[in-house]
Amino acid sequence: MRSLGAYVVPSELGRDFRKIFPASIISNLGDGAMLAAGPLLVASITTQPAAVGAAAFVQQLPWLLFALFSGVLVDRLDRRVMIVAADTFRALVLAALGAAVLLHTAPLWAVYAALFLLGTAETLADNASGALLVSAVPKEHLGKANARLFASGTVLQQLGGPPLGALLFAAGAGVPLVFDAVTFAAAATLIARVAVRPPLPDPSTRAALWSEVRDGVRWLWQHAGVRTLALSILVMNITFCAAFATWVLFARERLGLTDTQFGLLVAVGAVGGVLGMPTYHFLEPRVGPVTLLRVGLIIETTVHLILALTRNPWVAGATMAVFGVHAVVWGIVSTTTRQLVTPDNLMGRVNSVYLLASVGGAAVGSALGGVLAQRFGLAAPFAIAFAAMVVTTAVAWRPLRNVGVRRVPAAD
Repeated sequence: MRSLGAYVVPSELGRDFRKIFPASIISNLGDGAMLAAGPLLVASITTQPAAVGAAAFVQQLPWLLFALFSGVLVDRLDRRVMIVAADTFRALVLAALGAAVLLHTAPLWAVYAALFLLGTAETLADNASGALLVSAVPKEHLGKANARLFASGTVLQQLGGPPLGALLFAAGAGVPLVFDAVTFAAAATLIARVAVRPPLPDPSTRAALWSEVRDGVRWLWQHAGVRTLALSILVMNITFCAAFATWVLFARERLGLTDTQFGLLVAVGAVGGVLGMPTYHFLEPRVGPVTLLRVGLIIETTVHLILALTRNPWVAGATMAVFGVHAVVWGIVSTTTRQLVTPDNLMGRVNSVYLLASVGGAAVGSALGGVLAQRFGLAAPFAIAFAAMVVTTAVAWRPLRNVGVRRVPAAD
């Protein structure tokens, strides 16, 4: 029997991508369900904006604590095995939490603890996944591979998954947790079949842990294009996650939506995400990565302004659809750029520095967002995000021209 990937993956992307792609599809569907069910679960336990925002912060906190060390492990160990182990661990944590929720024995602290464990495993899995992709797909086709991963991830996490998550939550608060556990177990099974085995470094040549961390930080900082992307995503994710940390409360109280309608609002961003892949394929050869990234900054800034002002759910939905296009295009361009210029023996460490900026910024934003919303109102984080993105766009505009500059220092 042919795998799902055999029907939807062009042959030039390689046989291993036919396992990686369906594994991504399956796990993204589960994550998409949790995108709606997770906030609903926390909001069913507490209605305090700061407590709701803290849930996102707790899951992202491990990126601040462990991301750089995870990058070293990715460069030292078998990336395929790391993904399988991390996905299996996440399946077990989700199954345990789901059972506790179904039995009504899961207090808020237990939910926070599970989220922290899931976030810790995520630092390993996400970092190793990006590095494994570079080994499995020819470099000249990385853009195509990333386009498929980002597009399918957006569709399933924001279009297919959230309505499913809301429906599963209505059946039982622990049901979407168990469903996500099953998807992680299935993804681990597929990744275990990946054949590529990147060469591992000789253990005798390893430097001290902190020395290897510094190598990754130094390389990223010396590459002007990747440095600009990392600093941009840091600010973008602080502002975005500060604004969206209490999105479920914003939807209920300012937009007047029910829980099921909230799932649909989350999903509507994927309507734009569906167009993200063809938009990238059409525009990138014509205008180049720098223009796409600059336009993306403008779109993100405008999104915050509109959401700070509107109480109309239709306006909010249309705005998030446009944001979906931007999110997919930005993700494809920034990821492919980094993969093409980073030496393979530094892939995990450089990626970990970028992910520290990306997810660490999200963690800081999530913590700030709940506090800002509780003190100044649910629209305040969007207004503050708009002001911060105006400054970021102005500052990053000229340095983004270095994205296309291929300057790779030797990696010893």
